[in-house]
Amino acid sequence: QVELVESGGGWAQPGGSLSLSCVASGTIYSVLRMGWFRQAAGKQRELVATITYGGIGETNYAESVKGRFTISRDTAKNAAYLQMTSLKPEDTAVYYCHAERVVTLNAMENSWGQGTQVTVSS
Repeated sequence: QVELVESGGGWAQPGGSLSLSCVASGTIYSVLRMGWFRQAAGKQRELVATITYGGIGETNYAESVKGRFTISRDTAKNAAYLQMTSLKPEDTAVYYCHAERVVTLNAMENSWGQGTQVTVSS
């Protein structure tokens, strides 16, 4: 199992910036991809961004955050990050770190962090 712990959540004003960190521990080998999801009050959990853990670190972003959020990784530190800029009130949500790991040839394991609150308001 992969244990994920998020940090860096908090408050920011509209147009501001905030950075999130996710540190992984446990069986981190065979991790294919890490990412961030978020869930706002009364809404479904949605994908924010993903990055492959190996290779060149291919990234993918939700349309709503393209150009504003940047996902990155540091495999040496077993960590993933989310740099958020030009924050909007609609970015307010609980943000969850996610990891996808290969456990067998045809099976994947999904791990989730406990979540960290991000609040954007003036």
